[in-house]
Amino acid sequence: MSDDGVPQPGLGYRRGPVLLRGQQVPTTTSDQRLLSRGQAADWLHEDPWRVMRIQSEFVEGFGALAEVGPAITVFGSARVQRGQDEYATGVEIGRRLVGAGYAVITGGGPGVMEAANRGAKEAGGLSIGLGIELPFEQRMNDYVDLGVNFRYFFARKTMFVKYAEGFVVLPGGFGTLDELFEALTLVQTHKVVGFPIVLVGSDYWRGLLDWICGPVLERGMVGAMDPELLQVVDTAQDAVEAVVSGGAELRAQQEAAAQETERAQRAAGGYER
Repeated sequence: MSDDGVPQPGLGYRRGPVLLRGQQVPTTTSDQRLLSRGQAADWLHEDPWRVMRIQSEFVEGFGALAEVGPAITVFGSARVQRGQDEYATGVEIGRRLVGAGYAVITGGGPGVMEAANRGAKEAGGLSIGLGIELPFEQRMNDYVDLGVNFRYFFARKTMFVKYAEGFVVLPGGFGTLDELFEALTLVQTHKVVGFPIVLVGSDYWRGLLDWICGPVLERGMVGAMDPELLQVVDTAQDAVEAVVSGGAELRAQQEAAAQETERAQRAAGGYER
């Protein structure tokens, strides 16, 4: 899912739950207004209230997604058109993920996002879209069964990570790269328990991987094992097999950690008595 897409005139502009069209479409986004320092002290009066809006986005997201069950997030360009190879691959990935027992989460837009949602929906699975307020008009694609629109990127990114057991990343632009490196950083810094990150399309990703394994690694900017956090495949079948096996390992690690914690708590309780 990425947000490097093109405008779709007439489809409407989403600002949270509000739909705007025509002259009602604002010239700035909620993120722009949040991050703008301004020349006056208006932020003293505006930002405390803005915090309530941010809080509401987390509450809405948590409430909507809390019971989705096992899910995989699929990222990729909004610019991909129906009929392109990446679109067909996205559809097959969505279908295969449902067959493996997963819900599919995307950014809810066109292109690869639509493809993965389409594959999930046509396979009878749960198709989820997490939309975002953008400075151009874009609507949730027609294959989303459960959709949540966000004003703020950081709230949306939290939902991508919190409710996914892994990521499948198809070719994309800046939005896709942002989401890829967000997930990669969380795993590298152990902010989350490691989950599989699978890149689809070795030809597309080769330049990036050569750079990471070349000057980035050679100059000590990443650890020797960090490049291994990324898996590269070329088919939808391989992508789903990689992310599913990685997710199974993650669940096993989590269950083992939970059992160890429970044993430690019981031991501590027994000692106190």
